[in-house]
Amino acid sequence: MNNVIRYDRFQKEAIEYINQGFSVIVSAPTGAGKTVIAEHVITGCLKENQGVVYTAPIKALSNQKFRDFQGQYGDKIGILTGDVSINPEAPVLIMTTEIFRNKTLEDVQSLKKYAWIIFDEVHYIDNEERGTIWEESIMFLPKHMKMLCLSATVPNISELSLWIESVHQSKFKQVVETKRPVPLHFFFQCQNEILDQLKKLHQKGYKKKISYSYRGKRRFAHTFFKANRLSELMHHLQEKEALPCIYFAFGRRRCEDLAFELYVFTFLTKSEQGQISRMYDSLCERFDLKHEKSAQRLKALIERGLAYHHAGMLPTLKEVVERLFTSRLLKVIFTTETFALGINMPARTVVFDELRKFYGRYHRNLKTRDFYQMAGRAGRRGMDKEGYCICRINPHRIQFEEVKRILYGQPERVTSKFNTSYATLLHLYAKYQEKLYQIYPHTLHYFQEKPRRRKGAQDMLRAKVLLLKELGYIQDRGLTVKGKFAAALYGFELPLAEIYDQNILEQLNEVELGILAASLVYEPRRLERTPKITRNIRALKEITDKTSKNIHRLEQKFRIWPKSKEYFFHLAPVVEAWLRGCDFSKLGQYSGADEGELVRYFRMAVQILREIQHAPVTSAALKEKVKKLLVVFNRDIIDAQKQLRTK
Repeated sequence: MNNVIRYDRFQKEAIEYINQGFSVIVSAPTGAGKTVIAEHVITGCLKENQGVVYTAPIKALSNQKFRDFQGQYGDKIGILTGDVSINPEAPVLIMTTEIFRNKTLEDVQSLKKYAWIIFDEVHYIDNEERGTIWEESIMFLPKHMKMLCLSATVPNISELSLWIESVHQSKFKQVVETKRPVPLHFFFQCQNEILDQLKKLHQKGYKKKISYSYRGKRRFAHTFFKANRLSELMHHLQEKEALPCIYFAFGRRRCEDLAFELYVFTFLTKSEQGQISRMYDSLCERFDLKHEKSAQRLKALIERGLAYHHAGMLPTLKEVVERLFTSRLLKVIFTTETFALGINMPARTVVFDELRKFYGRYHRNLKTRDFYQMAGRAGRRGMDKEGYCICRINPHRIQFEEVKRILYGQPERVTSKFNTSYATLLHLYAKYQEKLYQIYPHTLHYFQEKPRRRKGAQDMLRAKVLLLKELGYIQDRGLTVKGKFAAALYGFELPLAEIYDQNILEQLNEVELGILAASLVYEPRRLERTPKITRNIRALKEITDKTSKNIHRLEQKFRIWPKSKEYFFHLAPVVEAWLRGCDFSKLGQYSGADEGELVRYFRMAVQILREIQHAPVTSAALKEKVKKLLVVFNRDIIDAQKQLRTK
């Protein structure tokens, strides 16, 4: 790296360790400058003609890093995700952690030229659904590779470091930074006032008064609650010159409703309005959005310096919003929490609509770690002397002690969510047979847990292997044809391999195969009804229902949880319309799903089809059928690679 760069203390410390050849884990607040350390590793590897892998937890972050690094390193950068393969032999290869884990199991030779791996957002090891992938990626890391782990602030970073040392029997350095480069100041909107201290929030927002007596006893109630007006908040931000602002709201519709509530505001000068309008039109032209109703609807807000951003939007439209935000012409963006995960888009102010969000199966108050992942976007390094975080508080919805805990509590520990997939077990069985159980003591789960919990995890591994044997995936200390097929699939192994084993995939036509793939990835909303489906699809549904029922019966017998994914045929009409050539803009008549949701499920279906196509035991006829289907399925806006190639 160029010696004129002035590093912060923690950056300098990490870089010195890297230069000495150590693997390193860095824990620092959001926006502290962890990426600089990653760039040092990349630049150093390129100088030495060595390869480096950069993994990210979500595809959106992988895509953004590809664009960012491409600007710095040109054709030395490649990307490999389930959606995209661009320059896959590049010396700097960006990929999702799933892809890397799969390579360690299936094709470790392909990693021979890579000297380093960078695990971005490594605290994701704590994620309920996907944390196991990080754990396995670290466990199965080839011995020749060193690692740089980048993490948000977590209290047990030493424990993580010691675990990695124990797995790889080598010294692993830890670097911790607790100080933010831009100080963060908290404010509260409560009783429609802006309060600058927690003490004032308690006095004015949570003050109680004697309201009545009952049977001679005093009863207490909250003071009358004044609604927090969005207009008051925005006037305050304008007066204090605290824009631009990222406003986190935990619902897609809520983001849009709030944005249109501010339609009466104009945050831009006439000159800026013309500038952002021209930029928006140009980007919409570039991303084929000019005639999309959703893009036309958003334009009225864009011209006022407003936007929204959430998973229900077209991916290309989200990218347009992101590009406009980096231009600094967008002054207020209403977004869900995914905008906070690694995407480098800071603002002067962050606003929380509330301090509760949906955690998988239920709503609960925010974790301190999640709060700071989002709040950390406030304060632009090199531009702002301080960042502002405003929490909108309704005393009837959250207790004062909980507000205090979220803002000033200790960030939650990172804990293992280890739950190895059937595909991983099949790969391990092919390599180690009955010795595969010796791998469990190398897990973070074993490192952290007490004997009783360890025994439960080992019992689960054995139960899964017994189930795979009972269903005929493993025989005579090796994998059967069905077992080899299932090993190529991650997350959908049993439901798809059982259908494959019945020879049904060979019998389906291309449209039916596309519907089957979409049905496997789809997750219906609560109480959502299956639409009317054709006779052929009804017959297919009967087969998949029977298959799922049998799998779940066996999983219950062996006490395996969570159970395998079921097929849901809610998207059958919309998939059929798409595969028969319908324009994407007209698909709304066949489904109530949001545009972004459809793109996401279609891309997931495409990934499933590619896994079928590349499974080593798939017949030539089925490979050809899938190949033809992918041409039709992965077209226009569904083609993620096309979006990424658009400059």
